[in-house]
Amino acid sequence: MVDVNPHVLVSPAMAVPSRFYRPLVAAFEDVGWSAQALGRRGFEPDGPTASRASDWSYADEIDDLADAVRSARSAEPGRPVLVLGHSLGAQLAVGLQQRDDTAVHADGLVMVGASTPHHRFYPYGGLPMLAFASTIPLLTQGLGHLPKPAFGAPGARTLMREWARFVRTGRPPFDVSGPVTAPTLVVHLQGDAYAVSAANKRFLEQFLDPASVTRWVYTRDAVPDGGSTDHVRWVKHPGVVVDRVVSWWQTASVRAAS
Repeated sequence: MVDVNPHVLVSPAMAVPSRFYRPLVAAFEDVGWSAQALGRRGFEPDGPTASRASDWSYADEIDDLADAVRSARSAEPGRPVLVLGHSLGAQLAVGLQQRDDTAVHADGLVMVGASTPHHRFYPYGGLPMLAFASTIPLLTQGLGHLPKPAFGAPGARTLMREWARFVRTGRPPFDVSGPVTAPTLVVHLQGDAYAVSAANKRFLEQFLDPASVTRWVYTRDAVPDGGSTDHVRWVKHPGVVVDRVVSWWQTASVRAAS
C-alpha cells in the first residue's frame, strides 16, 4: 500500500441525503485527508424520488458504490480508497466487497451504526420492527413505493421489500460468498437505538473476518460539547470518530502492506 492519505467515500444511511455529511467531509479534510459524500438514491435534489415509475434495489445501490470506487481509482490511481458506510451504507459496503470484480473493492472499510436488522436481535424480540416490516409489501404493492411518514420514506418498493425481508429473516439482500477480509473498523455508537449492540455484533459475525476487524465503542463520555452518539446525530460533530479512523488506518494500512 502506498504511503499517501486515503480518499474516503461516505455511503449514507437510508433516507439520508449526501449534504447531511458535510461536517464529516470537512472533518476529514481538516486532518489532511480527502472525502466525498455519495448520493443516496431518491434523496438528492437533482434526482427522482421513489414512485411507481421510479424503483431500485440493493443491487442498484451497490452498483452506484462500485462506480464511485472505480471513479476514485481512475482519478488517483495511487491513492487508497476507504468506504465509510453508515447504517444502510455499511450493508452496501459488504455487498460491494462480494463483487467478483476486485477492482471495485475498497482498500479498507469503516462501518458506523452497522447492524444485521433481524428483529430477533432487538429488545422484546423486535416486535415493532417485525410488525412494520410485515406491512411494507402491502404498502408498496398498493402505492408503488413506501410513502411518508414511514421509516425510510419515500422508499423504493424493491429496496424496502428487500430490507423488510432482512428484518423478518436475517438473510441479507445480497449474495455473501465469504467474510469480508479488507481491514475494517466497526464503530458502535453507545445507546444507538437502531444498531443496538446485539445487532451490531451479529453484523460482525455474519459478514466480517474477525482477523481483519477492529471494533470500537464510541461512548457517551467521549463526545465533544454538542456531540452525540445517536445513530444519525453523531455526524454533526464527527471529530472524535475521524480521529479514531485516522489512528486505526495508520496501523491497519501497515499490516495490510506487510
